Amino acid sequence: MARYFIDRPVFAWVISILIMGIGLLSILTLPIAQYPEIAPPSVSISANYPGASAETVANTVTQIIEQQMTGLDGMRYMSSSSTSAGTASITLTFETGTDPDTAQVQVQNKLAQATALLPETVQRQGVRVQKSSSSFMMVIALISEDGRLDQADLSDYMNSNLVDTFSRITGVGGVQVFGAQYAMRIWLDPAKLSAFEMTPSDVVSAVSSQNAQISAGAFGTLPAVDGQQLNATITAQSLLSTPDDFRNIVLRAEADGGLVLLRDVARVEIGAENYSTIARFNGKPSSGMAIQLATGANALDTSELVKAKISEFEQYFPEGVSYVIPYDTTPFVQISIDEVVKTLIEAIVLVFFVMLLFLQNIRATLIPTFAVPVVILGTFGVLALAGFTINTLTMLAMVLAIGLLVDDAIVVVENVERIIEEEGLSPREATRKSMGQITGALIGIALVLSAVFVPMAFFGGSTGVIYRQFSITIVSAMLLSVVVALTLTPALCATLLRTKDASHTKRGPFGLFNRGFDKVTGGYGSTVGFVVRRPFRVGILYLALGGTVVWLFMQTPTGFLPDEDQGIMLTLIQAPTGATAERTLEVVKDVENYFHTAEAENVESTFGVVGFSFSGQGQNMGLAFVRMKDWEERPRPEQSVQAVAGRAFGAFSQIRDAMVFPVVPPAVVELGNVSGFDFYLQAQGNQTHEQLLQARNQLLGMAAQSPLIASARPSGLEDAAQFNLDIDWRAAGAMGVSPTNVGNLLQIAWAGQYVNDFNDNGRIKRVYVQGEAESRATPTDLRKWRVRNANGDLVPFANFTSESWQFGPQGLNRYNGIPAMQIQGSPAPGVTTGEAMAEMERLVAQIPGGFSLSWTGLSLEERESGGQAPLLYALSLAAIFLCLAALYESWVIPIAVMLAMPIGVLGTLVAAHLGGFENGVFFQVGLLTVIGLTGKNAILIVEFARDRFEAGESLLHATIEAARQRFRPIIMTSMAFTLGVLPLVLSTGAGSGGRTAVGSAVFGGTVSATLLGVVFVPLFFVMIQRLFNRKMVREHEGKTAPAPAE
Repeated sequence: MARYFIDRPVFAWVISILIMGIGLLSILTLPIAQYPEIAPPSVSISANYPGASAETVANTVTQIIEQQMTGLDGMRYMSSSSTSAGTASITLTFETGTDPDTAQVQVQNKLAQATALLPETVQRQGVRVQKSSSSFMMVIALISEDGRLDQADLSDYMNSNLVDTFSRITGVGGVQVFGAQYAMRIWLDPAKLSAFEMTPSDVVSAVSSQNAQISAGAFGTLPAVDGQQLNATITAQSLLSTPDDFRNIVLRAEADGGLVLLRDVARVEIGAENYSTIARFNGKPSSGMAIQLATGANALDTSELVKAKISEFEQYFPEGVSYVIPYDTTPFVQISIDEVVKTLIEAIVLVFFVMLLFLQNIRATLIPTFAVPVVILGTFGVLALAGFTINTLTMLAMVLAIGLLVDDAIVVVENVERIIEEEGLSPREATRKSMGQITGALIGIALVLSAVFVPMAFFGGSTGVIYRQFSITIVSAMLLSVVVALTLTPALCATLLRTKDASHTKRGPFGLFNRGFDKVTGGYGSTVGFVVRRPFRVGILYLALGGTVVWLFMQTPTGFLPDEDQGIMLTLIQAPTGATAERTLEVVKDVENYFHTAEAENVESTFGVVGFSFSGQGQNMGLAFVRMKDWEERPRPEQSVQAVAGRAFGAFSQIRDAMVFPVVPPAVVELGNVSGFDFYLQAQGNQTHEQLLQARNQLLGMAAQSPLIASARPSGLEDAAQFNLDIDWRAAGAMGVSPTNVGNLLQIAWAGQYVNDFNDNGRIKRVYVQGEAESRATPTDLRKWRVRNANGDLVPFANFTSESWQFGPQGLNRYNGIPAMQIQGSPAPGVTTGEAMAEMERLVAQIPGGFSLSWTGLSLEERESGGQAPLLYALSLAAIFLCLAALYESWVIPIAVMLAMPIGVLGTLVAAHLGGFENGVFFQVGLLTVIGLTGKNAILIVEFARDRFEAGESLLHATIEAARQRFRPIIMTSMAFTLGVLPLVLSTGAGSGGRTAVGSAVFGGTVSATLLGVVFVPLFFVMIQRLFNRKMVREHEGKTAPAPAE
């Protein structure tokens, strides 16, 4: 094949130009993302039961729906929460690779079976099913710069004009609004109702009947009388639209002709649909909407569409209103990709100079350099074919591939130059001879490197997605590299190289380098001669290194993905149970104040919310979105988001009135909102809620004592005091009071009831009837309300009820249908999440009573990825061995190559140990790359040693000479590769966590694989031949005496 292209260089160029053209077109169409779709798809079901307690919601809504969620294809786990705010939410997470649309349809079909069994109020409110993401992609907030509009006005504008439009944008999975739109609020006065002998139900009936849309038909509809001339639509009353319209609703006509109007017993105003959230931007009233990414959508594309849409709407905002984006996960994506591209360019430049140093003429250096754009662009074409994105992982794989792909071209050029210099052949003839010598080695190297990475492509789960990105990218680059090395490179060698360029100069800087390198080569030859003659002593040293590898591997803590400074942070706030929104707001103000004073040089803005948190909703819950300044403005380590969060944790622990936790989002935001660990403590033995709570508190106490755990916190609503109204139904029955009337009164007066709708400037909004705030503030206010009995008389509540206080749940969680409590936390400084997770498992095992621990979210992915790693290594090593066996038609020679593997692994583990890296996905990819590179170096020596040995040289002479001959290209390719990953090791800024993790692993491994491998591999070859090929060894020893080592 190579001979064909040596004679047809134009054809070789045509193939390369076509490959580059396809790659360029692919780059223009490939979407950009931070990571591929790592997070498994999830579908959420949400329902509302106004006024119901957490237990009522759990028993009548959540469990009913959960019981129907069986037989769903690929369902992995299911979590649910029921709160005293009357909300039920169930999240079903599916296996990675499941089609989210199919999953959603299946869930909706199952839900249809449960809907009829739900309470009528829940059915009226509607049960929603949507593809969900547990985290927010971005938050958009509206602020009134002149202060004329308050939060209710801003919230209504946002709900009425923006939310629906933004929900329909391609890629948006859901919109969470911090604030509510306007509603017609009818506030009942119990004293006035009693004076007119009316009940809340009477008001609801009157509003329902008089605020109605009447369809009256038309004059002259067919069939009509003969000669009909009039055809006109009749419009009667439509929905009421102003507070005055509602105030004039007639409740009752008196016998004397007087009317009781709604204004006589109630106050009517346009207020908010609910008052559950308070939002602030940098301390000013605001309203915000958090945008969730749809499963499988591209974050950057969606973000651009959202920003374009909000800037389009800005011109229509009310006067004095503007928008801000206080939380955005997407700038990090673009900047981290840009950083990797910068690293890629740095790597190419460094590799170019390494080649120039060794090849010492610009023509020879340009030949491997031409291979780089062809292979890199061609790889983008393969990515497009595989349906991948340009993301951190594929770009890191490109950086790793740089060093590998120039290797093939370097091997070709270096060998051609050696033959020109030693044998005096013309470049064309030298290239022909060279390709005959090294084509086998090139294909062998490509097979081995592909064999290392191919098994990665077949792993399942989230880690499988990550592995696949590296696998497909590197294998594509390797195969294209071989194609280029067999087509374009020989064609360029034959046409570009000149005979006079091949001799290495003895003058100038290059001469100095050559004289030094010749001395090193001579010393290396002597070292190899020394080593191969003392197999026993060196073998003991090798075993000691092997033992060190095993020990270091056991010591390296496990992880999943390294933490990244994404320029954003969350602060979770949980005030004591029963705390009012007013108290929680004071804590939010303290948090805002801290960030704007103590961290003013690092923090750009804060957006605080009362009433909402990822742990649950309630007056005692709060959340602050913190946006950091640009990475360039905070280059120092103490300005990183992790350092800011660490300082904030210490400061917030002094706040007495609430638990406040600053949290850094995980590397993959789709996998949850918090980094660290995340699990459910499950009541497997049907323990009561109280027993589960006691076990959880015991676990939190044990975790607080552990030196490995920085913080462990409950996620969810804490139990609180609840007022229990005991109704004596015998007494109520004797007075003619029905349960329905009692229930209606409580629901309307205390919980508030949605009656029907009104028309607000062309938009349909809701009408709510509820008791005045001062008539439902304390238990004594119950006495103000009266119920109508069967005789039409009003009966006071106190006549048939008794009261008591009890402690009960505000929120109930279940995991896979089993009662559970969620706990999140973070490891102590210097401790990895893997060690912290192992510690939590140990602590849970100590709790008596049969409680179990179930990991979820990011922690579940980390646990499963750790379990896959040994199998991955085993498969890769097995694949290498089989490829080598097929290549050399021998079961024995591959052993010499396989024995070199631990030497490279040693350097990777030492780098991880010194750099404090964990055994995560990036480390595993780096380790496999090093295994491939170690194998490549070994193949270069073994291939040439075998050829010389089979040609009749003595075993030692063949081995030493092969090692000397290949020393220069091995050092050259290894230096090219090492310097190629050096920019990764030294990188800083956005996304540097992943780059340094993989870069350091590869750098350390390459250094040890090169320095130790070139010494040990000749020994392994000699030992294997002496063990398994004694007859041939003896024959050749008789023929040729080994040459003295130089």
